[in-house]
Amino acid sequence: MTLDTDLTGRVVVVTGASRGIGRGLARHLAGRGARLVVTGRKQHRLDSLAQELDGLGADFLPLSFDVADREACRAMADATVARFGRIDGLVANAQTFRSVTPLAEVGEADMDLLFDTGPKGTLWLMQAVYPHMKAQGRGRIVTFGSNAGLTGGAGYGPYSSSKEAIRGLTRVAAREWGADGITVNCVCPVSAGHRAPPDDDPQRKALWERTYANQPIPRDGDAETDIAPVVAFLLSDASQYMTGQTVMADGGAVMLH
Repeated sequence: MTLDTDLTGRVVVVTGASRGIGRGLARHLAGRGARLVVTGRKQHRLDSLAQELDGLGADFLPLSFDVADREACRAMADATVARFGRIDGLVANAQTFRSVTPLAEVGEADMDLLFDTGPKGTLWLMQAVYPHMKAQGRGRIVTFGSNAGLTGGAGYGPYSSSKEAIRGLTRVAAREWGADGITVNCVCPVSAGHRAPPDDDPQRKALWERTYANQPIPRDGDAETDIAPVVAFLLSDASQYMTGQTVMADGGAVMLH
């Protein structure tokens, strides 16, 4: 028997799809035949993504909302089922980012922002899709962590701790929902091309290049060709016996620490 990695006809929700890694994920999954619900907070960015997905011939539903809003997450799940009749996969990629801040200076607003949009938003999304996945006896949930959580990157206290909280939720959901046919895994990517320094800033550009030159795979990850195929595998039937895991799609960067 050959286990299928094809996603043709699968209904997959991708949050934070209007930019960065999420945009690459949406393009890749559309190319694999998935029917998509793509979300973001800013309508103009969703409109831009919609033009790209139209060009790819994708079947998709764009929805603008904030994942920190629990009721909006539930409304998203209802809208998905109303449009497509089911929810096969959730890729919980969305999270707001805060600038680098020394730990001694981190305030309540910093922690609230990262936890509201990170672990809390991820939990609200998982809760929203769970009853639909349970009813159909199959579901794939992919959450997003970061190697910053594992390595304790200086200046990333709120971000690192929120990403580790997401990994904790991932393992609990995997344990509780496995008997329902739902797998839950976490991907820790390195794909920052959308934040690359401009060519007219040689100092930052040199630091950027040194950072990736030290990795075992000495380059930045590409969201569409490096990160998205890992996510697609975790959404497919080929990953049916894999749950509660953290997958480091980071070019081996975690080994440098």
